[in-house]
Amino acid sequence: MASTLLLGGCFHDDDDSSGQGEAVNEQLFPANGTLKATIRRTTNGVPHVLADNLKSAAFGAGYAQTEDNVCYLAEAIVKARSERSKYFGPGPGDINIINDFSFKAQGILSGAQSEFATLSAPSRALIEGFTEGYNKYVAETDPADLPAECRSQPWVKLIAPEDLFAHYRVVGQYASGALFATGAVFLAVPPGESPAPQPVMPVTSLEKMDMLNSVVANARAGAGRIKNFQDMGLASNAWGIGKTMTEQGKGALLANPHFPYTGHRRLYQVQMTVPGYLNANGAGLLGTAIPLINFNENLGWSHTVTTSRRFTLYELTLKSGDDLVYIKDGKEKPITSESFQIEVFNGTPNPTILERSFYFSEYGPMLSANAVTSGGLPTWGASGTAYSYRDANAGTTRLLDSWLQMSRASTLTEFQDVFRNCGTTFWTNSTYADDQGNAFYIDSSSVPNLSPAALAVIDFKRGASAAYNQLFNAGLTLLDGNTSRDDWVEGQCDGLVPYEDKPKLLRSDWVQNSNDSYWSTNPSQPLTGYSPLFGPEETQLGPRTRLGISMLENPLSTGPVSPGAPVPAGQDGKFGAEDLINVIYNNRAWYADQFLVELRARCASIGATPVNLPGGGSRTVDQACGVLQSWDGVYNTDSIGAHVYRVFIGHYRNSFTNDLTVGFDPASPVSTPSTPSPTNAGTADDVMLQALAEGLEALDSVGIAYNTTLGSVQYYQPSGGALPGLAGGSLSGGTPVAQGVSFPWHGGDGGIDGTFNAIGVVTDGFAEDTRFPRLAPTVVADTAGLSTAAGQGWQMARGTSWHFGLEFTGDGPEAYGLISYSQSTDASSPYFNDQSLRYSEKDYRQLLFKESDIQANLLPQGEVVITQ
Repeated sequence: MASTLLLGGCFHDDDDSSGQGEAVNEQLFPANGTLKATIRRTTNGVPHVLADNLKSAAFGAGYAQTEDNVCYLAEAIVKARSERSKYFGPGPGDINIINDFSFKAQGILSGAQSEFATLSAPSRALIEGFTEGYNKYVAETDPADLPAECRSQPWVKLIAPEDLFAHYRVVGQYASGALFATGAVFLAVPPGESPAPQPVMPVTSLEKMDMLNSVVANARAGAGRIKNFQDMGLASNAWGIGKTMTEQGKGALLANPHFPYTGHRRLYQVQMTVPGYLNANGAGLLGTAIPLINFNENLGWSHTVTTSRRFTLYELTLKSGDDLVYIKDGKEKPITSESFQIEVFNGTPNPTILERSFYFSEYGPMLSANAVTSGGLPTWGASGTAYSYRDANAGTTRLLDSWLQMSRASTLTEFQDVFRNCGTTFWTNSTYADDQGNAFYIDSSSVPNLSPAALAVIDFKRGASAAYNQLFNAGLTLLDGNTSRDDWVEGQCDGLVPYEDKPKLLRSDWVQNSNDSYWSTNPSQPLTGYSPLFGPEETQLGPRTRLGISMLENPLSTGPVSPGAPVPAGQDGKFGAEDLINVIYNNRAWYADQFLVELRARCASIGATPVNLPGGGSRTVDQACGVLQSWDGVYNTDSIGAHVYRVFIGHYRNSFTNDLTVGFDPASPVSTPSTPSPTNAGTADDVMLQALAEGLEALDSVGIAYNTTLGSVQYYQPSGGALPGLAGGSLSGGTPVAQGVSFPWHGGDGGIDGTFNAIGVVTDGFAEDTRFPRLAPTVVADTAGLSTAAGQGWQMARGTSWHFGLEFTGDGPEAYGLISYSQSTDASSPYFNDQSLRYSEKDYRQLLFKESDIQANLLPQGEVVITQ
């Protein structure tokens, strides 16, 4: 509550009134109570919402987004309400039961219901308005006319604002509590108690579910599946370009989130305009009532997933003889419990009702640390200990306030004030540029604020205990729950690191982040000395970061192996909006820049002599070598040889540690590590040639030619069209189908290929975060996702999504970009794959901002006015 009030202080008109029982703030709420919004759709269906007040603008945005994505939004609400089991059955591996119970224990819905009244008036206006827009579309649409994924389903229904807010709590915990909702919270019970849920009598069809014996084993598998608790499976590139490096002498921005093409983490573009109050154009995750990666008249920003930590584990010392009491500062503390129930569809009209008790410390839910660490920590009570955690993003009262105030800021100081007043972007960095030529970076995520004494103990334990350091490197910060020394320092931001202690950098040339640590934001001014909970310092950089910095430091260079690629900046070495979108589209790859010349030389040496395969046998590589000699060095759809280099580097990267002779040097973070060993170079035992031979074996196994274009074996194929469960009354769900044509797809895997334009294969059979089935490949190891099916190649389903280049000019912001997978998830919509074709053809569009441009580009339906 205190933080919410502090945030409200950034802009004095934000919290004047809730519109209920007081004089109405007409910038936030309609004076007469009637919501009214004008929706203008322009090229590719982008909605530009105009309204007289914030709630009405959110109403229009909610209506437009629901029109394009109703099934996905409805399923997100089912998830947030812990009702997947009720509508979809136990789910594969009982995941619906495990999630539903875990989200109840984490207070996803109950917390939203209790927190909602404490939200600021602007946040309530946004959530209430979006909810009304969603409900209007649902109420007006015949259930039989909904897309196939949710047609005539009972779970597509009217929602409450608290339901939408609960969805935000799920989103806020993507990098924290959600990691424990796959089994770790579910399994946490004291000794002698089973974590299996119990049926509430009477049970009419338990024998049909066969769940109670399997759910515990499935929870253990789910909890142990996560090995790195800092890896969200998300990535991004972002550059802020300052006045000394731009064509206009103002700021410019490259925004390039690498997010899933499916599920709730899809990004949706909208412009929201409330004259005199808000005018922002950008995209947000599905369901968010305001765009999250935005620009306005004066400034813009993008986000990248940070290396920071958003939770801490606590080891509790139990009272002797009592597993439900722990000792802290010499005093007894209770471990409390609460029981929850869920409904589970079992194939009959009468659902099974299951019940479980969950346990809590003062920090939050208890955890099965043994399951989380695959035995690295003991079970509850085994060593006189038990484990709990505190989540920095368990509460989300700051969420919409932060992005609204960022969107309303007109200067760097106002933008920074959002974070000075404890604003947070939960699990991302923010990279910024403005019309004054400032380039600014900040780790704006929620990071626990630990005392110097607690941080000193962490540092000591990491040095003294290999086991403790292994946990820390896996993203688990284990603290002592028996002393208040390790409590978070509450301070002004309720236990989170305040603005002055966050990594940040302001420059007039450039700042950047591609998911590596903040320390290398600009290597000419390294950032060091911050809490280790923000991430490591002076550590090796990933290939996207190295390539990005290389292009920023050498804006007129095409790179050593791709002379046909465009230079990063214009011919004057300065960046403009179209230069920045083309930086993404140049499809250069760091590992090609680093190793292709050497590989070509070794290819020439070996000729047609067979190369020894590491697993036995031998083969020639000369045909593939011939292709690589003429490869253009980039990952364009017409590039011949890119996929051959991919399977090479997918294997060779496993040898980096042993084969590269120049180790990492923090004084030269871009150029190191480097230099393959000359041992056996050009012979049958050459490590590089052996990696190429292994890669060729993979291509041969699925019948893919070496001399084909990348676009013929790498593509985006939308799929779905199936219910998440209950198809034909079954528990298994429907059968997904290919939805429309596939598209040749440019770019490459950011980690394996080392491409800046990062895309990738997803092997999960469900759309991200959902229970919607999708077509998914099984893949060959060390190939960046090559399908095991003959001739199928690489089916891309994540990566470059909402992306743009922006510059500020004397005539306002000018931006170009796309949403690669398009605006809508409805296969019958004209906006389902129209931008996918544009991405495939590198046909970016202008991101319209000015009213005159909007009016000049209206689609035939023109302006639609909606009221409620």
